[in-house]
This record gives sequence, structure tokens and C-alpha cells, in this order.
Amino acid sequence: MVVQQEEYEGVTSASAISAYLNAMIESGGVSLCLAASDARPEPIVLMEQHVGETLVMDLSSVDYLLGRLQQGEQFFLRGQSQGKVLRTPLLSLTETRRTGGRFLCCSDYPVSIDVLQRRESFRAELRMGMVVSAAVVSADGESVQGELRDLSQDGCQIELPLTASGVLAEADGPLKLAYTFPDGTYFEVLGVARHQKTDAERHILRVGFRFANCTSDQERQIWYFVCEIEREAARYKKETQEDRQPSPLFEQAGRRTDGSELVGRRDIKRYATPTARRLVKVAAYLDAQLLLLKQGSDIDSRQLSRNADRVLMLHEEDREALLFASRCLSPEPLLVRHGIAVAVHLLDLVGSNMPRDVQKAIVASGLIHDLGKALVPQVVFKAPNFEATHRQAMSEHVSLLMDRLHNCQWLSASVAKAVIGGINERLDGSGYPEGLSGNDINELAKASAIVDVVEAMRRDRADRPARTAQQIYRHLLRHPHQFDPRWIKRYVEHFKTLPVGSLAHFSSEQLAWIVRLNKDGTPAEVVLAEGVEPPLRDTLGVSVRGDVFERLGRPVREVAVST
Repeated sequence: MVVQQEEYEGVTSASAISAYLNAMIESGGVSLCLAASDARPEPIVLMEQHVGETLVMDLSSVDYLLGRLQQGEQFFLRGQSQGKVLRTPLLSLTETRRTGGRFLCCSDYPVSIDVLQRRESFRAELRMGMVVSAAVVSADGESVQGELRDLSQDGCQIELPLTASGVLAEADGPLKLAYTFPDGTYFEVLGVARHQKTDAERHILRVGFRFANCTSDQERQIWYFVCEIEREAARYKKETQEDRQPSPLFEQAGRRTDGSELVGRRDIKRYATPTARRLVKVAAYLDAQLLLLKQGSDIDSRQLSRNADRVLMLHEEDREALLFASRCLSPEPLLVRHGIAVAVHLLDLVGSNMPRDVQKAIVASGLIHDLGKALVPQVVFKAPNFEATHRQAMSEHVSLLMDRLHNCQWLSASVAKAVIGGINERLDGSGYPEGLSGNDINELAKASAIVDVVEAMRRDRADRPARTAQQIYRHLLRHPHQFDPRWIKRYVEHFKTLPVGSLAHFSSEQLAWIVRLNKDGTPAEVVLAEGVEPPLRDTLGVSVRGDVFERLGRPVREVAVST
């Protein structure tokens, strides 16, 4: 006989009850739950059943509850079999004895068993402070590190950095999920990504996986983990934890003690300067926005506004610190690094005498101007020969992005059109998307084109290596038919021949990053570099201020670095 009971099916057949109880005994994963509404499951061992008479349990792991149970407080047992969650009705202890250091207890025999068919509704959630690392590993061995957020018999949810979207998109079968608990317990299982959601505030990706091809041993282990997570979560829920024994899986759990801060799974301590560590939040926003665009969302107006304000604030505090910080973001995706560098340098070049709302619009437009490239078929960027069809497809990134700005009512339409729409136009009409020429191109668009080309050429590309500022200036000056010579001259005069963020080779044979400049363009402050690598905290040496020439000699040349 089967009685429907909410999401459970109540089974009253004596043979079925016996079979389910045997499955619970064999699984080794059974929890005792007090009748109190706020009680949480505690793992115990269900040892044997005497059909129609009693159940025998080992309650050594919950000996602190024995007093309450012996006084008549009721409880129920919960376990699993073949992916189904099983639950007894309320039971009471009938006998307790201690033997060999263990507490063996007998209880009533259940008259029914509740069977939960919807496995996915039974999830154990990890509370703040419960840290279980979870790696997602592709078939070719590429691994992305994240954290487990919840676990059920059927699947799990994992928080991952946004860079994981590439691994997920390329997967054509189950991925390996590898968990490491605080006590060192390691567990692997296969999983298929079923859904993913971007957390725009925290700049992370939440991915739901359904387990695949689980063995019976894996099912038992998963159920044990579910019970232990619930057990540990109960300790965090209570005001006092003295009467709750910690789960052995979490005995070594703890918060980060190295003083580092995480933004979207980024370890901020890696970044070279205090300003760069603050700028990482802007990078994390753009990274999240890239994924949202791919998923069909518009530009997040509130987040864009907030991060444009953040860049403006950093610029007002210390413009040279911000210029250098824009070179210190090598761990970020290329489109993110490029957007930040263009926004920062364009603001610094043209924004000094402009109203703040115009400055903000310039920054916002610079930050996102290239994000539409994520919406273009990526085969365009991988083509060995860039043909007319590829050029046409790539040019569509401008209109694809402009179509996603509907919610950004605060963003000046004229500024967005000049920066986003005009940054790729050229004086001779060879640019895109409209093929404008000469005086038809807005002055802000002409300035934006210079900044964009400089920033693009400072980085490696498939068909050429990164170039120095002097090499880029020569390239621009050789193409006056494409780039406005007046804006080239203004750019060079403003940022100098050895700009902030350049890596210079000095006559003393030292390499050093240019951090600040005197008015005549000579280095006022540099930071010694260990090698020709993008600046990160571990690759920077001591700072040299004021007496740069006396300490290091004259700068001999700039060294190209793809930052």
C-alpha cells in the first residue's frame, strides 16, 4: 500500500519496509533527526532490524543526546537507497546499553517508511565558514578551481571564476568534479553542467551539475557528505556550539588567515600596487559583463555606472598611480585589460576640462567599447587569413554592443556614439562600422582611435608581437591619412616618449617600470623589475624615487611587454 504525502510516498507494506531498512543498514549513511523543528540531522549507525519488533542502532556519535532520548524525546531516521531519500515516522528509544565503549540502543519498529522521489529537492547547503574546494577538470586536463555551495544525492552547485565558462562551453561530455574537504578527504565524481548563473555583485559563476555514472560506492560517499554537511551547518546555526560535535570532515575548517581578499575568485594580493588591487573590482565587473552579454543580457546600467565612478575616483586621487595600475592587470582577459586601459588613458588625455558627467560617460564607453567582440563568432579571430568576410563579421561587434545599451539612460548617447561607434573609424574612410572620413568623424572619436591603437599595439597579437611606445608613435605618424596628426601630437606630448607603465632598460643594465614622470618626461619614480614580465606583486623590486639617473643611469631603450 502506498499513501501520497506531500513530496513523499508513504510505504506501509511490511516487506517493502523491511527491504528499505535493509538498504539503509547496508548504505552505512543514516541520520538521526530530533522531532524539534530546528533540529538538524546527526549521523549514526543503523546496525540491524528485527522485523516488526525493534531497530538496533549505535548512537556513540550522539552520546550527548542520549539523556534527551532516554527521557522520551522522539526522533526519526533518514537514509538513502538507490538515490531515493528514506524517512521513518517518529520513533522512541526502548532500551539503551553500553558495550565495548559503544552505546547500542533499541527503538520502536516503524509502521511505515516515507520515500522522497524528488532527489534534487534534498540539498545540503554549506554555510559561511564551511569551505570545500571543488575543481572542475576537462577531458584534456584543464582545471578550474572553485568552491562547493550545496550537495545532493543527485548533483551539486559550485561557485567558479568566470573564466570557467570556456571550459564549460567546450565540454562535450561529463566533466570530472574533484572535492577536497578541510580534513583532506578527497572525492571525485563525474558531472554534467545543467545550468549556470552569473552573480554580478560577486563576479562569479554559479554552476549546477548533475552527477553521471555514479557507482554504488560513490552514492554512499555522497550521502555521507550530505549528512556531514548538514551536521556541520547545524553547529553554525546554533548560538552555542558546545553540545554539537563537529563533523570530522570540517575539523580543520577555517577562514583565510593570510590576510588576502578575494574578488570573484581573484586573489587581490597578486596584483602589483594598491591602486591595481582596487582596479581589480572594475576588471571583475567587466569579466562578469562579458559572460552576461553572451547569455543574452544587456549592459548592466547600475554596475557600469558604479565602476565608471570607481575609475573616476581613482583618477582624481592619483592619475599616475592609475595609469600604472592599468598595466598591472595581466591575469585578466584581453578584452577586459584593453577596455580598462583605453578608458583610463582616454580620460587622462581629453577629460581634464570636461564636466564630470561627460568624463564618466567617456570612461564608461571606453570600458565596454570592445565587449561586443564576445558576441561575434570567435572563428573570425582565429582565421589564419583576415578576409573581407571576416572584417565584415568583426565590424558588427559595434552595433551588437550598441543594441545592448537600452538600460543605460544616464549614458550620454553622443559620447557613446563617438567612443564606441567611432573608435574604429579612419580619416580615409577605411574604418568601420560606417566608413566615415575626414571631418565627418567626431573629434572625440579621432582621439579615441589614437588611444585604442596605442593600447592594442602594446599587446601581443597573433600576427605580431607587442611594440614599444616609440614604435607605435612612428606607426601612427606614418599613417596621417588614417589618424589625425593633431591628436597624435597631443598624445605624445601628454604621455611623453617613455610613458608611465613602460619597462625601461637603463645604462646600469637594470630593468625598471616607469611609475611617475617629471614635467619634462624624465623618470621621477621607477620600480625595479626582475625580468621582462608583466608587473605583478611577486615580480616587482624596490622603488627608486628622485635620484633615478644617479642610481640607474639614463634609460637606454624601452622593452616591449605584453601587459
